[in-house]
Amino acid sequence: MKVFTWIITILALGLMIFNATKLDFEAPFEGESYTAVLTIIASLCAVILLQILRISKKIETLSKKHK
Repeated sequence: MKVFTWIITILALGLMIFNATKLDFEAPFEGESYTAVLTIIASLCAVILLQILRISKKIETLSKKHK
């Protein structure tokens, strides 16, 4: 599970970097730039959710060790 979350996180970060190159800072909410903004936001959400999953698994492991 740990490897899976790291792979997905790296893919999401790569997607963010790729879409950052597609942004038009003159008009960020028009055309292809709008799609890039939405994809960057979705990638950020994925990274945050994966971080929460990683932390919850770590807490679960620690709580099992103390019982």
